Amino acid sequence: MKCRFCNHSIQTEFADLVNSPASNSYLTAGQLNEPEVFYPLKVMVCEKCFLVQVDEYKKSADIFNSEYAYFSSYSTSWLDHCRRYTEMMIKRFGYNEKSQVMEIASNDGYLLQYFKEKNIPVLGIEPTANTAKVAISKGIPSIVDFFGVRLAQQLVSEGKKIDLLLGNNVLAHVPDIKDFVAGMKIVLNDNGVITMEFPHLYQLVLNNQFDTIYHEHFSYLSFTVVSKIFEANDLVMFDVEEVSTHGGSLRVFAKHKNDDSKPISNNVTALLKKEKDAGMLSIGYYKNFQVKIESVKNDMLEFLLVQKKQGKKVAAYGAAAKGNTLLNYCGIKNDMISFIVDANPAKQNKFAPASHIPIVEEARIKNDKPDYIIILPWNIKPEIIQQLDYVKTWGCKFVVPIPKLEILSI
Repeated sequence: MKCRFCNHSIQTEFADLVNSPASNSYLTAGQLNEPEVFYPLKVMVCEKCFLVQVDEYKKSADIFNSEYAYFSSYSTSWLDHCRRYTEMMIKRFGYNEKSQVMEIASNDGYLLQYFKEKNIPVLGIEPTANTAKVAISKGIPSIVDFFGVRLAQQLVSEGKKIDLLLGNNVLAHVPDIKDFVAGMKIVLNDNGVITMEFPHLYQLVLNNQFDTIYHEHFSYLSFTVVSKIFEANDLVMFDVEEVSTHGGSLRVFAKHKNDDSKPISNNVTALLKKEKDAGMLSIGYYKNFQVKIESVKNDMLEFLLVQKKQGKKVAAYGAAAKGNTLLNYCGIKNDMISFIVDANPAKQNKFAPASHIPIVEEARIKNDKPDYIIILPWNIKPEIIQQLDYVKTWGCKFVVPIPKLEILSI
């Protein structure tokens, strides 16, 4: 394949999770007897620019459609993160009723609602009509479309220039990352700010977060690579923060190259050095990850087989995309895990792709009283443990599979 940034012919494999359906392609009962489409899930790394990436095996428009089941507002810890971000940005940059804030991949309005509460004009760009509909019902103007140069030029022609352009967990989701960043350059006001949050490749490797690999994530990003992509479009990083969300993410701050109103923070140099010192500018850094992946698979299967032989009940919590990657790579089916609980009604009464494990509401836990609950979205582990605190009354234990399998004492 060709690198989606520098067009180099890539030869080096980073991880091979074999084949999998799209991670958010949940099934109805009627679809269980129909053929299921699997796509290769092989991750490559560019030897020239070190962008880690999957090919566009399933088209972006087919993944982010009107049946998209991910709604951002079902995690209280994520909502709190967004509220604190809003307050920080208003305090730091002084956004007010004369400003224009735009979010790319605005989903159900989970973040823009906090700017709206402060009477700051907002606009959401969201390709999935069902989530955008929820945002619109909250009074958040939303355009159902994919963002790139085409849409950016259309917005500018309509007189829209953006003071704060933000995107959470979208930069990794775009197959044409060059067009995406070029579009941000076009629509950003002369003194505007871009912030993007995305999982940090450094943390993925360090903490064996291979379950964050799925077809929606076209790129796996380091700060070094993202900086290069932005610089290619005359956008410059002027600050960066390491944040705890999604197992360790980066929040980057960018501006126009000729914008002298914002000094470049020492954080930029420090993080570039951190990545270089870790070896991320050497191809050897990316070559031994597969061994760590296989270790998790072996431990998961061993644990589940032992519980099955002992007649124990095992359930899971959180029908997250990362959970589907883990289950499918390990070859786990509904004979090993009885059900998955999820708070999102759009996922309930459906079945996880490939594994066909039923997705149910929380009441099932109280009825069945499982012996173990596997926390699939480990990034919100504290929130889940607190929510399900009552399971300790019958001796149920939590299991976290990443970075290595751990049975938690509560």
